[in-house]
Amino acid sequence: MSEKSVAGWTPTRRAALGAGVTAAGLAACTGPEGADAQAPGNAPATTPSCVLTPEGTEGPYYLDVGLVRRDLVEGRPGVPLNLHTTVVDADTCEPLPDASVDIWHADATGVYSGIRSEGTEGERFLRGVQVTDEEGKAEFTTLYPGWYDRRTVHVHVKVHVAGDVVHTGQLYFDDGTNALVAATDPYAGRADPVVVNADDMFSGTIGPENTLRATGSPEEGYRASVVLGVRT
Repeated sequence: MSEKSVAGWTPTRRAALGAGVTAAGLAACTGPEGADAQAPGNAPATTPSCVLTPEGTEGPYYLDVGLVRRDLVEGRPGVPLNLHTTVVDADTCEPLPDASVDIWHADATGVYSGIRSEGTEGERFLRGVQVTDEEGKAEFTTLYPGWYDRRTVHVHVKVHVAGDVVHTGQLYFDDGTNALVAATDPYAGRADPVVVNADDMFSGTIGPENTLRATGSPEEGYRASVVLGVRT
């Protein structure tokens, strides 16, 4: 898992946790690719329909590490998660190749890597970047995230196109799946109960449009897909 720069992308630090979210500048696509294609074995759709959805706050734990890799686990314990992303032009729904998809999230205990206050300075687990292929697709092998104070289970995502950040968002999971994972080790060993989506500080506003339907089980792991429509 080597560290290298993403072609055509110079990472820039953005502001820490903001006071809210905005709807401008982001589009996400839903339709066959973002719904039925999430189930393993279904053929990917070629013409997803595009709808505007709200953008999510970056949060305080983003790092411009530029780690280009598919496998983000680095030996951390947890339930496997295979996350498929597809980046398309929000106006034409055409796939966008060579876009950089950057994701980061907490581990099973609710801890982020690389953060001094978390005791993980210098570590880089559950962070990484993939460059989309000719079909606009990028895939990650990671873990089902944990939760932490006032935050439900979520994955942060950025999309960079030609050196510009064109999307910053958060992806959520349904409460039922979160509860199943929370009852599985090592998540089950936590003293703090899982935060439901309704009690999250952000998902009540942007969650419905950004909730993934994960297929699988805690024993076998989960697969989830999302189509991200951006304006370049």
